[in-house]
Amino acid sequence: MKTASSHQKVSFGALLVALGIIYGDIGTSPLYVMKAIILDRDISEMLVFGGISCVFWTLVFQTTFKYVILTLMADNHGEGGVFSLYALVRRYGKVLVFPTILGATTLLADGIITPPISVASAVEGLEAIIPRLPTVPIVVIILSGLFFMQRFGTHKVGAIFGPVMLLWFSMLFALGFNQIAHYPDILRALNPVYAVRLLTEYPNGFWILGAVFLCTTGAEALYSDLGHCGKKNIRITWIFVKISLVINYLGQGAWLLHHAGSKLEGRNPFYQIMPDWFLVPGIAIATVAAVIASQALISGSYTLISEAMSLNFWPRVQVRQPSEMKGQIYIPSVNTLLWAGCVMMILYFQDSTHMEAAYGFSITVAMMMTSLLLAYFLLYIRKWNPVLVGGILVLFVVIEGSFFITNLPKLFHNPMGLLPLAIIAPAMYVWFFARKINNRMVNFVDLYTYLGILNELSHDDSIPKFSTHLIYLTKANHKNHIEEKVIKSIFHKKPKRADVYWFVHLNRTDDPYTLNYRVSELLDDKVIRIDINIGFRLQPRTELYFKKIVQDLVKNRELKLHIRPDGSTKYNSEPDFKFVVLEKYLSVENEFEMRDNLLLNAYFFLKHLGQSDEKAFGLDRSDVITEQVPLVYQPVQKLALERVN
Repeated sequence: MKTASSHQKVSFGALLVALGIIYGDIGTSPLYVMKAIILDRDISEMLVFGGISCVFWTLVFQTTFKYVILTLMADNHGEGGVFSLYALVRRYGKVLVFPTILGATTLLADGIITPPISVASAVEGLEAIIPRLPTVPIVVIILSGLFFMQRFGTHKVGAIFGPVMLLWFSMLFALGFNQIAHYPDILRALNPVYAVRLLTEYPNGFWILGAVFLCTTGAEALYSDLGHCGKKNIRITWIFVKISLVINYLGQGAWLLHHAGSKLEGRNPFYQIMPDWFLVPGIAIATVAAVIASQALISGSYTLISEAMSLNFWPRVQVRQPSEMKGQIYIPSVNTLLWAGCVMMILYFQDSTHMEAAYGFSITVAMMMTSLLLAYFLLYIRKWNPVLVGGILVLFVVIEGSFFITNLPKLFHNPMGLLPLAIIAPAMYVWFFARKINNRMVNFVDLYTYLGILNELSHDDSIPKFSTHLIYLTKANHKNHIEEKVIKSIFHKKPKRADVYWFVHLNRTDDPYTLNYRVSELLDDKVIRIDINIGFRLQPRTELYFKKIVQDLVKNRELKLHIRPDGSTKYNSEPDFKFVVLEKYLSVENEFEMRDNLLLNAYFFLKHLGQSDEKAFGLDRSDVITEQVPLVYQPVQKLALERVN
């Protein structure tokens, strides 16, 4: 099984994997960036030179400097992404939860917008061959097929991603270089003076930044997929990718300057620089590259939601592992959500041009939130000079703030782009803060004061035995603490007599792939606590862990478990294990203020939609007893109840 560090070493294979996994989104930007910059404007030297100059320096500052150089430094044991960064810096500020929620939300929105805009941009190239071809049904079919295939895993088709993207970037380079050879003067566009002139002298030139920003979408993937490839492989492959992208943009600019004074009139300069004989294979390669870009965002969305669940930002939902490869996960509910969102986007916007504003908006917000978290990382983790960190933050605030402002007007004309933000962000906010309220209501007691009575209950033959091994999951961080509701569950009403009482604590670590445990014997062979440390990128399989730990204890002849009965009989060889899950519900005894009322009711609604506790913790339903426990947060203070004769 591959670990998170499998691809950390530099090799040709690792470089190929990096090409296939990371650069799909940013690599397909040439399909629509220059078209978005020109739009319906007259083609002119100032517009073309200025647009390419803006694109080049955006790639320099945003992608190379911010992500490839700075953000990849925020390495959380080989893993990257907004939640990995949050896990590194969260202890330095409670307010950091808000940029994390916004950053994660807009990254998920990117997963909804990237597939339709990338596939639509590629398929629209067919219009050059078949005018007025209805491309929307083709895009819907491709996207539906892509999402349908997710349940089978992507490890097999993933093997071809690298070679295909190598072919794609080589094609970008060749097409661009061919045009530059006919018009080498276009290289002057790399001069930053042309970018300044476009923004200050061209009519409404500043607002062109909304289209320019599309060239750096996908830069977040450089960091999010850090664990798959390693920073060295990313930094090396970025050199080739960046050269290919810049050469292609320059080639499109050379073609545009040959048509100065005219308008695009629906033509896409990306396809116009292709020779006629290469148009069909070029469109095919572009479509496959767009599908790869979509796949990268879809897989990234699964990982994002998995981490969100581990860090208590998202309700627990079913997670499947379609292959034996570590990190290969499939989340059915997220797959359905993304598919519905993608189809809705293409049906609503109809073509890639109308999706560009919503696309730019989502990624801009994600990048701004990463900048803020990155500043905390550089300041508190790397101990950089505060003045230097402040200067870097100001630089990114100016750049990303400009992109954000230029995307807003277009977004207001198409508010559909705000839909993912309006749904996902409130759900994360509700789950995170309602769980905090929920956790504050947990009362812990000293477990040592109950050891005597637990021992007495275990030996009391007048009480029917409930189970040989009785296991409770506990949130208590200290071995001498236990939830009061657990004690009530054992002793109240019908006491639960058992031979051994186990208290299992799952500790989510800031490390992505930690998996180890510690055993504490609180009462000789009678009350035992297990602490399992599990990384935030792993899915808990508590029952498997527990049974494996017990097997190890028996094998090693520890805790006398090897010389006592485990509840198995000649009729049934299975040990007698019983897990008790205590599930809260909102009591009618509460009298809420409006905010808490909305927050907690929304929380329990989301909890109802999510996965049950036994499934979420990896427990076999046949071994689980679920007990309902009322949550009384704000009890009624005054009860106007009078007795009448």
